[in-house]
Amino acid sequence: MKNRHWQLWLSLFLIILSVLLYFLHFLIFRDAHHIFIYLLGDIAYIPVEVLIVTLIIHRLLVSREKRSMLKKLNMVVGAFFSEVGIKLIKDFSVLDPNVQKIRESLSLNSSLTDNKFKQLRNFLKEYEYLVTVDSDSLEKLKEFLVGKRDFLLRLLENPNLLEHERFSELLWAVFHFTEELSGRSSFYELPDKDYEHLAGDIKRVYKAITLEWVEYMRHLNSDYPYLFSLAMRTSPFNLSASVIIK
Repeated sequence: MKNRHWQLWLSLFLIILSVLLYFLHFLIFRDAHHIFIYLLGDIAYIPVEVLIVTLIIHRLLVSREKRSMLKKLNMVVGAFFSEVGIKLIKDFSVLDPNVQKIRESLSLNSSLTDNKFKQLRNFLKEYEYLVTVDSDSLEKLKEFLVGKRDFLLRLLENPNLLEHERFSELLWAVFHFTEELSGRSSFYELPDKDYEHLAGDIKRVYKAITLEWVEYMRHLNSDYPYLFSLAMRTSPFNLSASVIIK
């Protein structure tokens, strides 16, 4: 309220100052015609100024700020994959009988272009994420995710994640799956429909996390090639993954 009051007084002061300056101009030169010509010209230019400042410059600044924000958020994405994402991809891929198709498509290297990454994303969007669940695998997933619940909650509390809608959706999917698992005391002798439901939750997370991982690889390949090299050597889809360079 005080801020609005201050702005109102400032606006009033500027208007009065402008009137006084025009009046001073008239007292000195006695040329009202000249004053009104330039006044009308200045007023006529206001719509163009609004167009340039509001629609063009402002949009460029917002776009630049958003790119900077997303770049910083990629650090959060990297932390997610280090703590949770890589392990989940490995666990899900074990449950996927057709995972070899993904492994064959993920022959990533430093020479990849944005177009190649786009083709890979399109393939992964159309890929049928099949999983075969059992009580032991669900129990292991529950133990892991429940142990990471505080970490996931801290990520969800980050207000800047609203700017990264795709990653936010992934976090919600992971968190929902965690709640589904933690709500069951045992995974033995569950009804078939319940197994199907949990398999559906896994598919949702599996697809979202794979697509996000590829997008994160594109970011590393473009901006941090040394991190991309490490990520490729430890790829969750690589059966012989090793940090050691051979």
